[in-house]
Amino acid sequence: MDFADVVRSRRMVRSFEARPVPPEVLDRVLDLARRVPAAGNTQGLDLVVLAGPEETARYWDASLPAGRRADFPWPGLIDAPVLIVPVADPDAYVERYAEPDKARTGLGEGIDSWPVPYWYVDTAFAAMVALLAAVDEGLGALFFGQFEHEPAVKAALGIPAERRPVGTIALGYARPDADRRSLSAQRPRRPLDDVVHRGRW
Repeated sequence: MDFADVVRSRRMVRSFEARPVPPEVLDRVLDLARRVPAAGNTQGLDLVVLAGPEETARYWDASLPAGRRADFPWPGLIDAPVLIVPVADPDAYVERYAEPDKARTGLGEGIDSWPVPYWYVDTAFAAMVALLAAVDEGLGALFFGQFEHEPAVKAALGIPAERRPVGTIALGYARPDADRRSLSAQRPRRPLDDVVHRGRW
C-alpha cells in the first residue's frame, strides 16, 4: 500500500473479530514499531504484547472488570485478539544523557531537568508506527488510554513501578460494524491552511 494511502485510511477501530493475528504479521508490526527515532538513541521503549483470549483477559480484568462491561459502549473492543502496551523508561533517558557525549545538556541530572519528557514522545512515535503498520497489514487498530487504571494494569502485567505505559493498542481484524464512528471521529478535520503557519505564526 502506498504510504499516503496508509495514512489517509488509518482510523480507530473499536470492534474486532476474535480470529487471531498470525504471529508473523504481528512480528512485522512490532518490528516496525521499535524502529522509531529516540532521543540520544536511548531506546527506552518496551512493548508488552498480549495475544489470545487468556492473555488479553488479564488486561481487561484489571481495567474493565466484568461488572462494568454490560454498559461498555464498545463491546467489540474486548474481542481484539492482540493488545500492545507501549512502555516508556524515563530513567533510561536520564542515564543516557548523563553519559559524556550528552552530559553538557544537563538532562542527565534527573527527570525534572527535561522540559519535554522525550520518553513519552519516543514511545508515542512507536505507537503511531504500530497503528500505521497495522493498516499496511490489513488490520484494524485502536490506541486508547489507561488513565486511572494504569496502576492495576501495571500490576496485572508485571510492569516495573518506575516504567510508564503511555496507553494501549488493540489490534486485529475489523468487524464489518467497525465503521460505527465515535462522536469524536465525527468532528471535522481542520483545513490545512488553519493548521500550517508558514514563515511565522
